[in-house]
Parts: sequence; C-alpha cells; structure tokens
Amino acid sequence: MKKIVLTGGGTAGHVTPNIALIPKLRELGYEIDYIGSYEGIEKKLISDFGIPYFGISTGKFRRYFDPKNFSDPFRVMNGYRQARKLLKQLKPNVIFSKGGFVSVPVIWAAHSLKIPCVIHESDLTPGLANKLCIPKAAKICCNFPETLKYLPEDKAVLTGSPIREELLKGDKEAAYKLCSFDNSRPVIMIMGGSQGASAINKVVRDALPRLLENYQVIHICGQEKMDNMLLTTPGYKQFDYVRGELKDLFAITDMVVSRAGANAICELMALRLPNLLIPLPLSASRGDQLLNAASFESQGYSIVLQEENLDEDSLLDSLHELYSNRNSYIEKMESSSQYNAINSIISLIEENAKA
Repeated sequence: MKKIVLTGGGTAGHVTPNIALIPKLRELGYEIDYIGSYEGIEKKLISDFGIPYFGISTGKFRRYFDPKNFSDPFRVMNGYRQARKLLKQLKPNVIFSKGGFVSVPVIWAAHSLKIPCVIHESDLTPGLANKLCIPKAAKICCNFPETLKYLPEDKAVLTGSPIREELLKGDKEAAYKLCSFDNSRPVIMIMGGSQGASAINKVVRDALPRLLENYQVIHICGQEKMDNMLLTTPGYKQFDYVRGELKDLFAITDMVVSRAGANAICELMALRLPNLLIPLPLSASRGDQLLNAASFESQGYSIVLQEENLDEDSLLDSLHELYSNRNSYIEKMESSSQYNAINSIISLIEENAKA
C-alpha cells in the first residue's frame, strides 16, 4: 500500500486543501497520516476524517523583532527531530504540504531522508514558510499565473487550489430552514476568515437595516464575535464558525463578501459566486491578500474594496454593482481553466512518490 503524509497548519487555509485531497487519495489506495502542531486548528479539522494525527513542536519565523525569536528556533529544531523520527516510523512514499510554519521541519526532515515532497503555495507570492521549503521540494503547485515567476521554472506547476467536492453538493432546503430564510430576496454571505474580521463585522452591522431592505444576510463573524442583540433579527443569521453546514449555506448564496485569503477566494471561483473582496490591509499583513484580490479583479472574478475605504455607503454601492452585473462575473469564472486542481495535484503526487 502506498503511504502519504499530509502536513500544513496554523490557519484553516493551510488545512482545507489537504482535506480536499483525502477522498481521491483514499480511492487510489493511499494510507494517509497527518503531521501538524500540538494544538493548532489543523488538529481539530482533521479529527473528523479518521486519519492518524501526530503533533510536533513548531515555531514561527518572523521578519520583525519579538522575544520569541530567541526561543522559536529551538522549537523548530525539536520539531525537525520529532518529524524525522516520525517519518522513519511511518515510511511514506511522498509528502504533500499545504504550508504554514509547522510544515517547515516536516519538509526539511523528509528531504534529509530522501522522501519526495510536493508543496502548494496558495498566495500570489510565496510566504516565508514555503520559501524555506522550496529548495527541498520536488514540485511546487500554485494558484495564480503571476506566481510562476517567483518559483523555480523546473519545479513550478499552475494547478489551482484543491476544492472540497462536498461544497458543490449543498442542500438548499436545509439551509433555508437553518437560517429561517425564504427565496424572496437574494442572499449575501459575509465571511471574515477563520478568525473573523472586526472591521467588516462593524460596518455590516451598521449597514444591516439598509442591507435587509433588499437582501438576506448570512454572517460568519468569527468566534466570540456574535452580537446577541441581533440574534432574532428577521433575514439575518449569525454564525461564529461554520463547518458541515457551509456547503448548504453556499447553495442558497447569491454573492459573498470575503477577505482575500487564497483558498477562500479559490473556493468562491469554483462555486461561481460573485464576490466582493476586502483584503487585509498592509498594516495587518505582508500584503498577500492585496495581491490575491488584485489578480482576481484583473481576471474579472471579483470587485475589490480596500478596508480604508470601507463604510456603509461603499459597502452598499459595491454590493449593488456586484449584484447588477453578477452574470458577467459568473461567466468569467466559468471560463477559468483552473477547475481540475485535485486531479492535477494527485498526478504530481503519483509521479513523485518514491517506489
């Protein structure tokens, strides 16, 4: 039996593409193990799939001063030793990494043991963790055509992002019942990423009376960011975080307001959902979401609203424009060639798996 180790973590975006590959890997007869951090979000997300999970020590590589910069290298070195020991026991034919800092000691350990590694870079420019892994990788998958120029030509492959097939199979009736909605008005889904987005949450709630004149609103606002005063508002349904119900909610959604994390927006493209992107500003990120959003805007998939320009009026105006021209955005997304990501990535895994 062929064996594969999946790794990646820190945010949901470093885990969900791994999850998307699991059904196809099982169909092909792979024995699957997962290496992540001790208590990261990846441990919780993988727990539903019956896959052996192994936690290792990890640390973050920072470009700025932080006292942890002195201790985290020791955590990474410890994680490397743990990963090397695990890989000797598990004996995988190949590693697939979705990135995040927990993946660095795994990829380094695999390379030292001559286990081939396929890694995936979601953002338009490679993050620091993947930059550290690129020299050790056999192949590097990416989402954006612009990313190819940042990667070694002999390793880079434009695959797109693997999307969970279940997201395409939602139950509309279940979603209408869950939200107490009907089909009389279009549905907007507001998503702030796995941690929520306070700036977006505030403007959405301030604009809610005007939004509800024309739309019904699903608001995934982040853990501990629910507004109890709005729990019984007709046409408005809050969630702190959504897992199994997400596919159903997508089935009744007409357009989405979202941050511009690469995996999230690739899911929106696969679902052909017109979207308004509000990327994390440079003050709160390395700028990857700004680049992701600009790429999707230039390809005709999205409208982009910068957070510094976000207020009630700009939100409402952008949503009106998006809904009025929704068919043109849908047509652009339907013309994209990056819908076969799972098969493309599985082919690379198969080609590079050690016999």
